[in-house]
Amino acid sequence: MNLENYFISLFNNKHIGDDAALVDGFVYSKDAFFENVHFKKEWMSYYQIAKKAMLVNISDAVAMNAKPLYALLSVAMPKSMTKKDMQDLAAGFKNVAKAYNLEIIGGDTISNTKLDITVTIISKTTNALLRKGVRSNYFYAYTGELGRSAKDLKKLFNLGTIHNKSKFVDIKLRSDFVYRSERILAAGMDISDGLFSDLQKMTQANRNGIRFMQAISKDLACSGEEYEMLVAFDPRHKKAIMRRAKQSRTPLTIFGVAARNRYINRCKAHHF
Repeated sequence: MNLENYFISLFNNKHIGDDAALVDGFVYSKDAFFENVHFKKEWMSYYQIAKKAMLVNISDAVAMNAKPLYALLSVAMPKSMTKKDMQDLAAGFKNVAKAYNLEIIGGDTISNTKLDITVTIISKTTNALLRKGVRSNYFYAYTGELGRSAKDLKKLFNLGTIHNKSKFVDIKLRSDFVYRSERILAAGMDISDGLFSDLQKMTQANRNGIRFMQAISKDLACSGEEYEMLVAFDPRHKKAIMRRAKQSRTPLTIFGVAARNRYINRCKAHHF
């Protein structure tokens, strides 16, 4: 067990274990986005930083088939930030909020030596998509293309540049696909720590393993911050799932089948 999982295990609560906490139809999610941990200021504009900070949090709501309603922001800012910097940061927050029809209702601001952001999203669902629900012989699939985020991060660490439409700075959430498919998806979660790492969480939640239908390289499967969807569904719904993927213009790769074996993640932990 890595240190992140160990720390989480110290809190024995029935609401912990999915992308967000489901309580009486409301979904609560919170993520941190810290300078020199998740980003460097030379990599992204203030607008991009705020936009990504919001989207990585909304991703948890989307992954649970929830519609975001409200956001609370906590922003720790260095004194070197100018009013223009603050305006750009606020614009990033507000534009994402507008795109997802949610309201920023408050939070906290403090002085700090660097820019650290935490966002709380309050969402609503009538049919939550959880990590549990995978039975033997169900298909596992992922949306989109994986691997680009890690490649672009490597470029940045090597002092290179990336396109402003790179997935590392411009996340595209799969909300349309999830909302269209809510009645036929058995389980789901977003891919934030890498396909193999998140697959381990889902197989553990369902106490089963996986039989891979194709080889998947570690470069692809260990790439974090992809914010695609990992989903599972009954094989009887394959045509319907593929039709909804096409309708939402979502590439979908079926890569494995739930099996009665033990799955072992071969990727390094991203957090500790």
